[in-house]
Amino acid sequence: MVLSDQEAYQVLHRIDQMFPEAKGELQWDSHFHLLCAVLMSAQTTDKMVNRVMPKFSADFPDAQTLAQADISQIEADIKTIGLYRTKAKHLKAMAQILTQKYDGQVPKSKAELVQLPGVGIKTANVVLAEGFGVPAIAVDTHVARIAKAFKIVPAKATPVEIEKRLEQILPKNEWIHTHHALIFFGRYRWPARAKDKNPYDFLE
Repeated sequence: MVLSDQEAYQVLHRIDQMFPEAKGELQWDSHFHLLCAVLMSAQTTDKMVNRVMPKFSADFPDAQTLAQADISQIEADIKTIGLYRTKAKHLKAMAQILTQKYDGQVPKSKAELVQLPGVGIKTANVVLAEGFGVPAIAVDTHVARIAKAFKIVPAKATPVEIEKRLEQILPKNEWIHTHHALIFFGRYRWPARAKDKNPYDFLE
């Protein structure tokens, strides 16, 4: 049995209040590098991505440079992160489309972002929220685990279903910060290794 909207909001609001400083932890200096960093962050940690971003950003300052780069050069810069070969191919293909279709600029709509190689709904939502301040909720492993543990959504809910449920419960102006607070709660307060413990015990 899932929580009512009101009960679910109370849980989400408590988590939101626990982390007033919650924000994205990827390091980036342009919308293009934000898109690259989020694409790289799939199935790896933000810390690992942040370690490769300074050299990657210097070597590939814009979409045009990345679009023209050899795959081996891209791989060399990101080889310490998971799935780096696949991500290198996606990065180059994504940069080529940005160069050809968008004059090297990152589009501001989810519909256009998800058409780019390697960019799914979660990545698009992070770019919209972080880069452009567009209200969006990115459902990563932390958000999904927490939403299910607190019975905000059914145990078998898909990421899209979780996203829709959270959008339904939360006022739009709270989407971005609460999404970050959920990640902080999962990352720093109730990590996956504590999954056998009652998540309510970790609420302040």
